[in-house]
Amino acid sequence: MVPETYLSDIQLAARYSVHRTTPWRWAKADPTFPKPVTLTPGCTRWKLSEIEAWEASRANAAA
Repeated sequence: MVPETYLSDIQLAARYSVHRTTPWRWAKADPTFPKPVTLTPGCTRWKLSEIEAWEASRANAAA
């Protein structure tokens, strides 16, 4: 089994060329956007597998 990879808000911002607050806004406003996971107090990340699935669903919807 492959261990899960987690992305920070800064990594997501770089991935989509947006400000680091944008993924947080998407998580609140878009019910299809993956919810962040709290790993430890003060350390919240997004699962890469869920981000990739979200990207694929958006690509399929646009096609």
